[in-house]
Amino acid sequence: MNWDNMPLVVILVLSVIGNNHSVSLAVSALLILKLMGLATWLPSIETYGLNIGITILTMAVLTPLAQGRISIGDMMVAIKTQTGLIAIIVGVLVSWVATQGMYFLKASPEATTALIVGTIGGVCFLHGLAIGPLIAGGVVAMIINVLNSFKQ
Repeated sequence: MNWDNMPLVVILVLSVIGNNHSVSLAVSALLILKLMGLATWLPSIETYGLNIGITILTMAVLTPLAQGRISIGDMMVAIKTQTGLIAIIVGVLVSWVATQGMYFLKASPEATTALIVGTIGGVCFLHGLAIGPLIAGGVVAMIINVLNSFKQ
């Protein structure tokens, strides 16, 4: 194993210490691919992994609908409540913020590295979820835009 793998090994150790199985599994899979000489797959994982992950996450969220545990009637009742209306508004806003984050991260590699470090810390030690970089990127983009508006 070479020194290029050391950041992944450190993240693996931190995820084991932090008892975060998702990160441990993800890092282990990446290390195995690299050690087996299958590093040519990494660009495809980088390119398509996020979309595949979001698709799987969306499937998990929609599964109660597919299983019939949530009906149209249940949905109509839920959206008529204060909590339901707030949830809809927040869902729309967070979705938009995550989209802004995706564009920002593609355009700002230096921010990507910092957000990944922050997300790893949150996932490993605060038992957060690894979806943080998109939303965090959107929040950073919004803050940068506000700060830039004061410069003008």
